[in-house]
This record gives sequence, C-alpha cells and structure tokens, in this order.
Amino acid sequence: MMREPDPQGPKPGFRSGFVVLIGRPGVGKSTLVNRLVGQKVAITAAIPQITRSRLSGILTLPHAQIVFVDTPGLHRPRTRLGEWMVELATRALHDADAVLFVLDGTDGITPEDRAVIARLAGARAPVVAAVNKIDRVPAGEVAAVEAAVRGLRAFSGVVPVSGVTRANLDRLIQTLAALLPEGPQYFPPEMVTDQPEQFLVRELIREQAIHLTREEVPYGIAVEIEEFSRREGKDLIYIRAILHVERDSHKKMLIGKDGRMLKAIGQRARREIEVLLQSRVYLDIWVKISKGWREREELIKAFYPG
Repeated sequence: MMREPDPQGPKPGFRSGFVVLIGRPGVGKSTLVNRLVGQKVAITAAIPQITRSRLSGILTLPHAQIVFVDTPGLHRPRTRLGEWMVELATRALHDADAVLFVLDGTDGITPEDRAVIARLAGARAPVVAAVNKIDRVPAGEVAAVEAAVRGLRAFSGVVPVSGVTRANLDRLIQTLAALLPEGPQYFPPEMVTDQPEQFLVRELIREQAIHLTREEVPYGIAVEIEEFSRREGKDLIYIRAILHVERDSHKKMLIGKDGRMLKAIGQRARREIEVLLQSRVYLDIWVKISKGWREREELIKAFYPG
C-alpha cells in the first residue's frame, strides 16, 4: 500500500488512511468495496475465494480520503495458492489505519468468523465490524445478530449494512472516517483505485470465465496478460490473454464446442474492458494447461504478486 502525500500538504482537520477489509470467504467484501467506492473496482461472483490479490478502492470525501483494501478471504488453505492468499490478507493488517471485519448476517457467527477474530487479537488498528447482507435478514432479527457480534470483542463500532441495497453505508463510512488519523490526501479525488490497467483487465477476464463456467473450474483459472499495446494510428488496444488451467478437461470446458464458450467469455469481457479503458479493444484469448500451477510458487507469484 503506497502512500503519496498531497504536495500541497494536509488540510486542517482532513483525515486519511487505509481501511483493510478482513473476513472469511463469501461474506461479500468485494461487493461492499464496490458499493463504498461507488464504482466497480473488484470482481464478484457467487462462489467464495474469488479475490486472490490485495485490491484498493479509493473514496474521497470533502473531509476525508479512505482507501479500502480488499483482501482474500481468510480460510484454512488446501493449496500453496491458498496459503499465499491468507499470507497477503494477514500482511495487509500490519499497514492498516483501521480494520473492517465483515460478516455475513444471514449465517450468524460461524466458527470461521471466530477464527478471523482470533487473528485480529494482535491488531494495533481499531476494528469495526460490518454485519453484511442485512437485506436478507428478517428485520426483527438484525438487532439480535448485531448484539451477538458486539459480544465477540471490543469493536470500535458495529454497523449492520447491505452491499446490495447500500443500507447504512453512509453510517459505516462516517464511522471509519472518524477513526482515521489526520493526514494528507494520498490520491487525486478522481481516482477510485490505484491498480494498474492490466491488473483490472486480467480480473475482468477471469470474472467472465468464472460466471460462464461451473463446478471446480473457477478455482483452477488464472489469467496472464502476454501483450497489451495500443495500435498506432487507431483507437484500438490489442490485448493477448492466456487462461491458465490445471487439467485438459478444464481447457475443453473453457473452449467449449466449436469454441463457443471461449468466444462468449471474450465478448463479455471485451465489453467491460472497453468501458474501463474508454477505447475499442481487440481481445485475443488463449487457453493453456499449466498443471499444478496452484502449488507452484513461481507461477503463483507471477499471477498474483504481493
């Protein structure tokens, strides 16, 4: 997490800092970041463990700048990739000015949530709990869930929210902003993420591959950008991307009969990428078998650098 202060210096009373989101997989952290920032900066899916890298979303207010850091869900890893994801999330805590612990209100408090709480025992930054998905919790039960969460530890705040309906997000933002130290504006107000374009393009391609496939394929997909270049004299960006999978059966599934699945992935991803880059895009996608890549350190760090 890079900090680049405003060269004009801090404004009196202005607060700024990094809020790290922590929670088990599937609690809706990425959707929450998108809603808090007001723009899509993180991919989402109906299956857990989709976030694999730290990703920042920037919210600039008249009185504060909050950099939300989305992290992979904390879980018991079964692969070296899983270990790396947990390591990234844990490391992010050390640089946090505040921590946002996210729970799924529809599930109550799970053993996995308690395991995350245990990891927060040594956190130096203040911790706020967001009880997410309250749009799916009966109105009469929200208070009980909130009370149960308050009993887990001494939080600096507990806020029931919905990343889908935006319920209580303004309250959550104000709670977090008040906990940040006075400081400079690190990023220009128009910035909503500090991630490079190629990172975002890679994630948009992976998102569409996930949405259009099923079973275990999403967990075995990684995307590599081999070429990203603007064509001289044309309003066109050429992108060559490789979908890495672990099995031949996964490759066949991604390509589909007569290449239809791969074509559909490319079409849907290209539309989103063109919106992101504000340019026409030629997206050239290939599928490659990289057996056991989730256990290979050099490939994991190449695809998901820390």
